[in-house]
Amino acid sequence: MKFIKNALISFLMCSITGFSQTIPIHKTTEKIRIDGDLTDWKTPFLGPFVIHDSGKKATQNTMVSLSWNDKNLYIAYKSVDSKIVGSSQKKDSQIFNSDDLVEIFIDPDGNGQNYVEIGVNAFSSNYDMLLKCISPLCGGWNTSMAFNITGMEAQSKITPKGYNTEIKIPFSSLQTIKNGNFTKPKVGTKWRGNTFRIDYGNTTEYLALQSYKSGRFGFHQPNQFAVFEFVE
Repeated sequence: MKFIKNALISFLMCSITGFSQTIPIHKTTEKIRIDGDLTDWKTPFLGPFVIHDSGKKATQNTMVSLSWNDKNLYIAYKSVDSKIVGSSQKKDSQIFNSDDLVEIFIDPDGNGQNYVEIGVNAFSSNYDMLLKCISPLCGGWNTSMAFNITGMEAQSKITPKGYNTEIKIPFSSLQTIKNGNFTKPKVGTKWRGNTFRIDYGNTTEYLALQSYKSGRFGFHQPNQFAVFEFVE
């Protein structure tokens, strides 16, 4: 009986974490300038992104790299784009409905609540949004575009092949998330999240570094977020 109970617990844990894949965040001592110029970026790039709900090959390639130091999280994207859609817009515009952009979701405690979404288009227009809950179990879709990551920097640069984007997220700003259970990361710390891109070019595609295995459409599936692991 005890064996059956242990086996059931193991099965349930695998069901919860089975979709998770690990994305390394490399520690850096380099001074990173947020300007969209990636010629001095030292951390390896991962990818290419795939169709988020099928894992199929994307029409245009996207690569991402993540790094950190004691104060900040840094993300860099390389987006091949033969037809850039979008424009310069005011802060916190809903550019995800209209513009080519890259995104990152961050859930430090991994419980699927109080996670952060950041998006940046090719013209450096950006938004930062707090998703307090999307599940009916905790009240349903509840978001706040009024949430601001103090000290966040985001810059894109259009290139002959498409556009590059850099983002800096101060850890101090994430500590202010109510019920976010944020703790300053150290080597071995694991968060949940994923990196995404919406490409409104010749054909609209929703892309992710790690695809979702359920086959369901939509980025907001925190039970299938990948694991971000802070490494040396």
